[in-house]
Amino acid sequence: MLKQRVITAFAMLFGLLGAVFLMPRGGWMAVCSAVVGVAAWEWRGLQARSGVSRFLFSFVTVSFFGATVVAIGLAETPASYSAGLASVLACGVGFWLAIAPFWLGAKWPMHRPGVGTMVGWLVIVPAGVALVVLRDIDPWMLLAAMSVVWVADIAAYFVGRAFGKRKLAPSISPGKSWEGAIGAVVFVLIFGIVVATTWPALGVDIRRGVGTQLAYAAVLVLLTGVSIVGDLFESLAKRQAGVKDSGSILPGHGGLLDRIDSLTSTLPLVALALVLLRE
Repeated sequence: MLKQRVITAFAMLFGLLGAVFLMPRGGWMAVCSAVVGVAAWEWRGLQARSGVSRFLFSFVTVSFFGATVVAIGLAETPASYSAGLASVLACGVGFWLAIAPFWLGAKWPMHRPGVGTMVGWLVIVPAGVALVVLRDIDPWMLLAAMSVVWVADIAAYFVGRAFGKRKLAPSISPGKSWEGAIGAVVFVLIFGIVVATTWPALGVDIRRGVGTQLAYAAVLVLLTGVSIVGDLFESLAKRQAGVKDSGSILPGHGGLLDRIDSLTSTLPLVALALVLLRE
């Protein structure tokens, strides 16, 4: 199993790097559409819907994503500020910051008619738009945002296994601990410092003073927290569906949603912040 996980992980990483840095913009848009479609298929499956319903939801979600990209001007022009673009990203950010934490606390069901559809679109579509936007702004910026999530996930796993005693959300994801979450924050801060000091193009000069350092640290802590919320939210969806994985498309890893759950919550936040800064 471990060998299979490692092989799949490397295949995904090299495939991602090739798509991000080598594909033309149209090719990347097609990749984003495919990601949206597969994620929608798996999300609908978590609502225990039939194959026909899953196909229709996936088709409608990809169409909705494509229509959104066209409507906000991303189809032809690389990302630049527009009220439409900011609104789409803000919908995703608002869901993760203002609704998802309460949803986790109340453990509201996601399989009610209409609820699963609306939540699925809020989870998937802004994340797909963020993939397009961040790559347009800077492929390295997209990779940096993803790397923050990966560092948080890996650190939380290993620190949690080594030191985890206090459960973070035992009724949602028994394996996660407060110690793991703290470890994620610590390692993300270390990673962020390394990136800021070795990548001047990031535009963060942490030598400017304590104010800049604290603001930068706060952003990294926020991103880590949001990534954990995204992870827990998909865990709640799987627990309510009574399944371990969202799918089986990735050998040794489960479904696509299992691998991008934290990205769906984090990327819209990063994209919105950069779009507003570039206004």
